[in-house]
Amino acid sequence: MKIDYPVRLQVYLAKCGAGSRRSCEQFIQAGRVKVNNKRVTEAGTKVEENDIVYVDDVLMEVHERDYYFALNKPRGYVCTNKDPFETQYARDLIDIEDRDLLFSVGRLDKDSQGLIFFTNDGDWANLITHPSSQTEKEYIVRTDRDLVKKDLDSAYRGEIKPYRIKSYKLVSKREVHIVLTEGKNREIRNMFDLMGYNVKRLIRVRIGSVELADLPSGMYRKLTRAEVEGLRRAAEGRI
Repeated sequence: MKIDYPVRLQVYLAKCGAGSRRSCEQFIQAGRVKVNNKRVTEAGTKVEENDIVYVDDVLMEVHERDYYFALNKPRGYVCTNKDPFETQYARDLIDIEDRDLLFSVGRLDKDSQGLIFFTNDGDWANLITHPSSQTEKEYIVRTDRDLVKKDLDSAYRGEIKPYRIKSYKLVSKREVHIVLTEGKNREIRNMFDLMGYNVKRLIRVRIGSVELADLPSGMYRKLTRAEVEGLRRAAEGRI
């Protein structure tokens, strides 16, 4: 991969597969990054070609190949790659030699399941997750009691602050398909909690133009070139 040096540290880290640019900025601010054995906490720091960069004492190197995977994450697995209190990592379900290069594009919380992307392409991940991209994410939500249409209408109108749904479709008394374009932490669970519901099951079934379809739980597949570029073009068209 060609890089024009000097380059901003968070951009370099993203190109090394450390994560999206936003997550790499968080690594820097948290003091997890060293350049030439000196801890760096300013995201605007420039990196030269011969600089040595570490994250958590792991050497960062520009990768030669980009990976794009769709995974059906089971319940009980976390999307983060490092947590001292967890033992089941979604990334470990992807059985490739370069698995350690991969990171999730966005998140699904531990109790949620369904479609999640993994990649080592930080620029692509940043495009898909950027708030301005308005990338649609569709979920099946099952609740502990019957859903009331006026509650969902309120969420659609943005009255359940700070959350808003783009659209919804009731499929049974306790099940609804909803579409979001935001990416707030635990957004659906928090929104339904504010409306007085307990989410019993949450499944993501679509991101942009890519559907979960019949991919079994715990299994993964490569995204096609058309899917990767389609998501990229759609995001670029909105940012």
